[in-house]
Amino acid sequence: MDRLVVMRTLAAVARASTFSGAAQELGISPSLVSRHVADLEDTLGVRLVNRTPRSVNLTEAGQTYAEFAERILTEIEETDEQLAGRQDSAQGVLSVISPKWIGLMDLGAAIGDFVREHPRMRVKLELGGISDRPYDFLDRGFDVAFHARDPKDSRVRVRRITDLPFLLAASPEYLARRGTPSTVAELQDHALLAHMSDATWRLTSGGEITHVKVQNPIVATNAYLVIEQLVEAGHGIGLIPRRSARKALASGALVELLPEFPVQSRSLYAVHGPGGQTPERVKVFLDFMTTWFRRPHDD
Repeated sequence: MDRLVVMRTLAAVARASTFSGAAQELGISPSLVSRHVADLEDTLGVRLVNRTPRSVNLTEAGQTYAEFAERILTEIEETDEQLAGRQDSAQGVLSVISPKWIGLMDLGAAIGDFVREHPRMRVKLELGGISDRPYDFLDRGFDVAFHARDPKDSRVRVRRITDLPFLLAASPEYLARRGTPSTVAELQDHALLAHMSDATWRLTSGGEITHVKVQNPIVATNAYLVIEQLVEAGHGIGLIPRRSARKALASGALVELLPEFPVQSRSLYAVHGPGGQTPERVKVFLDFMTTWFRRPHDD
């Protein structure tokens, strides 16, 4: 049994969900596809697919192994192309994981532009479920993980992509009802909405940082999108990403508060695996993301 041949076959079955579809893609017979899968199952000692008269469905083990096979085959192809001197080896599948609040901003648009520019690339993007352990994404089969904090872990590589500006905001309806704070200290007299991992707001003035600890927020949540929705609905004051709020600011649905005390920006980091050479598809992706996020965008 040629391990690479059967791995390529299983990856094709995962894409086609039928032996006949995989056979057509590979240019072999469906019976040979079935034999390759059976040989691989015998070698591994686990069932990889559940067969029905009309289709095949990968088991959990089969899905895991198919994703592994796809990564291995892609890296082999990339290395072959690099050694052959080809210029554009940005191809294959790239698996990316991101916190929801980052993914729900511009990340989808950036990835859409990326695959348009690199038509041989495919991106699998998962939002949420990201671990505090900076290397956990590698164990789960992801190539890149986005973070808003530098993991500072020697087991991974980190690329700073861009700044993520934040602001304090409220709705006109809330301000008409409760008044507009004119000083940082007056924030404590208002209904505040806070992110669970961001209970201290950092406001800047003259190069110095003022820390505002949010005590007894009326709502604490792990989703900036929820905070923005509650702020826009008039429930209180919240700290939210400027990127996601720009349309509401432009329309007047949100009002920026205390602009003379701008909120300290965060950095967007892309974390990827260690090693002597970064895979070409990862390098091209990170270069594109850095350029995309740092150029001006229309609202």
